[in-house]
Amino acid sequence: MNARNKGVRGELEFRDFLREAGIDAQRGQQHKGGPGSPDVLTALDERVHFEVKRTEKLRLQEAMAQAYNDADPSQIPVVVTRRNRGEWLAILPARYLVRLFAELDGGM
Repeated sequence: MNARNKGVRGELEFRDFLREAGIDAQRGQQHKGGPGSPDVLTALDERVHFEVKRTEKLRLQEAMAQAYNDADPSQIPVVVTRRNRGEWLAILPARYLVRLFAELDGGM
């Protein structure tokens, strides 16, 4: 399987993961087109840019750089990844994690 087909398969798998969790999601390239569009679209598109990587050996810095480059400055770049037989992991810059904790703490 070539890398492009594997990438599409990963995007569809993550979309389906979100849908199973009750989150409306679409594959980004399919709906928005263009190289800078997010891999997966959700209601959070204005705030989050998902970069999906379905790989056994993630090159984290390169993946995060791609997410930063493709994201609008107002969006949080998030890399989501999964290895074979593994669970989906989300990686985001720590400053956004701190902001998320503050929002969660404020809502308690």
